[in-house]
Amino acid sequence: MSRTASADVLVVGAGLAGLHTATLLARRGHDVLLADRRRRLDGAIRTTGIFVRKTLDDFALPPECLGPPIRRVVLYPPGLRRPVTLDSDRDEYRVGDMGPLYLAAAREAADAGVRLALGTRYAGRAGGASLLTGPDGATRVRARFVVGADGARSAVARDLGLDRNTALLVGAEEVSAVGPGEGPPTFHCVLDPSLAPGYLAWVVDDGRHAHVGVAGYASRYPDGMRAALRRFAASAPGLRGAARSGEVERRGGPIPVGGLLRRISCPDGLLVGDAAGAVSPLTAGGLDPCLRLSRHAADVLDDALRTSRPEGLRHHDGAALRRQFRGRLLLRGGLAQVRTPAMATAAFALLRTPPGRAAARRVLFGDRSFPDPHPDPAVA
Repeated sequence: MSRTASADVLVVGAGLAGLHTATLLARRGHDVLLADRRRRLDGAIRTTGIFVRKTLDDFALPPECLGPPIRRVVLYPPGLRRPVTLDSDRDEYRVGDMGPLYLAAAREAADAGVRLALGTRYAGRAGGASLLTGPDGATRVRARFVVGADGARSAVARDLGLDRNTALLVGAEEVSAVGPGEGPPTFHCVLDPSLAPGYLAWVVDDGRHAHVGVAGYASRYPDGMRAALRRFAASAPGLRGAARSGEVERRGGPIPVGGLLRRISCPDGLLVGDAAGAVSPLTAGGLDPCLRLSRHAADVLDDALRTSRPEGLRHHDGAALRRQFRGRLLLRGGLAQVRTPAMATAAFALLRTPPGRAAARRVLFGDRSFPDPHPDPAVA
């Protein structure tokens, strides 16, 4: 026999998007229950954890959970010959130590009053209630609103009748500790469809950790993504071989790249993070969008709770924001069509020209980020 519980807001998923949304709502006096199927938030991490400068400027992240700043990006064609090196005069990236960062965010949520239910799986909706299955059995939760922060293949989106991601990459990464290197912290990117069909292979070495990964369309990996990762790791640029030591952490998961979904809210709830497609279609970076969209979601939910107007959730409108991604969606379509190393080599030649380098600098070092939504004046 199932138990019953109630909350103002049930948040499903304790990634950064869910934790941020829950914490902001709890700080405004709302009763928030946050459920995640993981028993430990520092396990089963799926993100590289790259934070861009705009995020670091606008959000207070614990500095002890961030690696050294990165100012250099090196772009490689297939074959790795004649790479293009781009240096910025500003700190552009920092890689988060995601396990400790999640734990710090969870402590912050609990301090704000969020009720954390770990090891608890969302099992659907019935009769206007959400069903959770946890260590103590089944629980029916009656919440005024449900927030889907449950990843790229969101079950909450399905049950609320909202849009779901259909354009997905799959990614895999290995992370290991490294000692300080001779050169500066560097982000190495390889454009090679045989390793990363429709996307990139990468090495990020910030002098503390080396992240080695590949991502692409699953259907284009003839031998599987993990085999491609093994091939890449054997000769990846920027690796310092013997300097890598200790335990290797393996990560992987789906990455939505279809742009922000159009229908991400209804009178019963809304979506944030990967569940909402809040990832850059071109770069697949998702940490900046997840924080910005979560902040907006908390504003919208706070207003709906205080005014008892569920229809106010319509201001969490993906269609309006999606229009600001037209250029990146076009570039995503172009990158998806690069299917052979010969095509990649020809396309890479453009990056060696002054206009190509300028375009790459705008993408990698630009001041634009995920657009801050413009809520209804009543919400603001």
